[in-house]
Amino acid sequence: MRLEETFQRVKAASKSLATLTDQQRNDILNAVADAIIDYQERILAANEKDLAKMDPKNPLYDRLQLTEKRLADIASDMRNVASLPSPLGHVTKEKTLPNGLRLCRVSVPFGVIGMIYEARPNVTFDVFSLCFKSGNACVLKGGSDADLSNQASVELIQDVLRSFSINPDVITLLPATHEATGELLNAVGYVDLCIPRGGRRLIDFVRDTARIPVIETGAGVVNTYFDKDGDLEMGKAIVCNAKTRRVSVCNALDCLLIHESRLGDLFELVKPLLDHKVTLYADAPAYQLLTGRYPAVLLQPATDDSFGTEFMDYKMAIRTVTSLDEAIAHIDRHGSGHSEAIITQDTDAARRFQQAVDAACVYWNAPTSFTDGAQFGLGAEIGISTQKLGPRGPMALEEICTYKWLIEGCGQTRP
Repeated sequence: MRLEETFQRVKAASKSLATLTDQQRNDILNAVADAIIDYQERILAANEKDLAKMDPKNPLYDRLQLTEKRLADIASDMRNVASLPSPLGHVTKEKTLPNGLRLCRVSVPFGVIGMIYEARPNVTFDVFSLCFKSGNACVLKGGSDADLSNQASVELIQDVLRSFSINPDVITLLPATHEATGELLNAVGYVDLCIPRGGRRLIDFVRDTARIPVIETGAGVVNTYFDKDGDLEMGKAIVCNAKTRRVSVCNALDCLLIHESRLGDLFELVKPLLDHKVTLYADAPAYQLLTGRYPAVLLQPATDDSFGTEFMDYKMAIRTVTSLDEAIAHIDRHGSGHSEAIITQDTDAARRFQQAVDAACVYWNAPTSFTDGAQFGLGAEIGISTQKLGPRGPMALEEICTYKWLIEGCGQTRP
């Protein structure tokens, strides 16, 4: 293993984090947030070089791009994480057994968390802030598209760590190669948990290849159902926000389901999308109704592939359904367990939808764009888990901690 020495250094560095107080961690996080603003030119210059290698029409371009505003938001999120209560040392269960043994279950760090991600340089800062606050070291494997941005970001963080006499190996960036990915996924004994963030192909590869524990995150095929009792004005705002706020993120809307009795409102429902030139892939009833009203250049007949696709672009599928049950069945077949929504004024329908839909986040009269750690009040997120074993939904400080049992006796022995 060519990177074994690197993993050994990170593992050793992780042990030093246990000696830090929460106040020390907060001071360092705030110092990194200040450095992001003070030295933003370094990061933006590196990001410009990465952007120059990507076609601006690529859906990943928006994810890759950093701006002064985005860096300010990243710094703000880091300060938010610093202000949150420590997730460590919480007693989650305690009891005294009949034999007098006292049991206490306490939250502790995992140790070393590996992160594999694509063209998302903001993830570098999010992962560091959450891992450092929770006492974890992190090994980062970014994509080649964002390599210069990631290098500049990690170098900045390490400079701050050195100024506080902290081992800089607690955040380590691996080479942006496929070989490094393979070595990370086989770092048994060094990396305690791996979290991939990216498209379905990346996540499937990590899950199928890893010999270390993995939490699946990210891939989002997102549906919103406009019910027969949906409010039109509310629906227009929700659909537009869910689709167009940022099309490249995993909580962006991919498919609009509409009750057949509301087809007459379909054009008004999607009309705000015209300002963003969203291409619609409509099933037969929807296509017939929109023909001659929605621009022909932006209207296409839906195919089987239109449903179950994560577009990450100004594109959206439309399917007509005859009932709430049919909408739920569509989501069961084509959803990814990420985020789903219903727009309705019928409380019973909403409750049934929320109960029946199998996803990490299920919305009623709100857009799926809110599926985000910061929006949930978690400060930031390390990923959005779509699995059921362990964390589910936005993962932040509590979700990247584990626990250990502390047992106190007075000489008892087991018969």
